[in-house]
Amino acid sequence: MRNGPTWFNVTSLVLGFAFLYLPIVLLVIFSFNESRLVTVWGGFSTKWYVEMLRNDQLIDAFWVTIKVAFLSASVATVLGTMAALVLVRSGRFAGRSLFSGMIFAPLVMPEVILGLSLLLLFVSMDQARGFWTVMLAHTTFAMCYVAVVVQSRLVGFDKSIEEAAEDLGCPPVRTFFLVTLPIILPGVIAGWMLAFTLSLDDLVIASFTTGPGATTLPMKIYSQVRLGVTPEINAVCTVLVGFVTIGVIAASLATKRQHLQRERDERAAIANAD
Repeated sequence: MRNGPTWFNVTSLVLGFAFLYLPIVLLVIFSFNESRLVTVWGGFSTKWYVEMLRNDQLIDAFWVTIKVAFLSASVATVLGTMAALVLVRSGRFAGRSLFSGMIFAPLVMPEVILGLSLLLLFVSMDQARGFWTVMLAHTTFAMCYVAVVVQSRLVGFDKSIEEAAEDLGCPPVRTFFLVTLPIILPGVIAGWMLAFTLSLDDLVIASFTTGPGATTLPMKIYSQVRLGVTPEINAVCTVLVGFVTIGVIAASLATKRQHLQRERDERAAIANAD
């Protein structure tokens, strides 16, 4: 039996990654194109980034998107973590199936159906649509992704660590913040980053729940792309890709640093015990 990757596996992997990332690479390259034609290279230039900064509508949409993504990801992380704790720690209780079904329904529900249902909810409540309705809508569908990530982290959690802390007199709430949360923090951070990215990328749900003064960047880009792609749009998308990439790298470094610190603390505790 042959060990190691075969030429078929390597070729499939290369073609798969090229299919996923080559369009993004081309978008970044053509954002520095001198020509207004996005398919014709006219030389290197950064003028479209200058034009982007002069476009007040794009800048306003960008900041609306960032604020919505940050707030919705933060709220979704808190609610999703609480939901994961209930599903993992509470065992069997009345209404568990209904509760878990309501938590995970947005995972399989089409975005059009979810957006329309939220629109009907806000209309029935006579709620004016705007920034906060978009934020609540993004929180609704992002919370389930956070719950899945944190739940997978809690499944393999060693509860004896919490029991030891409680035996030493630590209250349950303090035990959670001082013992449980630091251990599951990588999963919580991953859930927050996933919720943040999903909010940045959303177009359909935001289109149903938005209102005056709450146009997100994907909506703005979509409305302009229908009239034709311009290098200015490429520049905006490049900035957004760079922003998300920096955030993911920063979160990965923070998680790795925390993991190394926890390993050092464990080795120090074992050395002191010996």
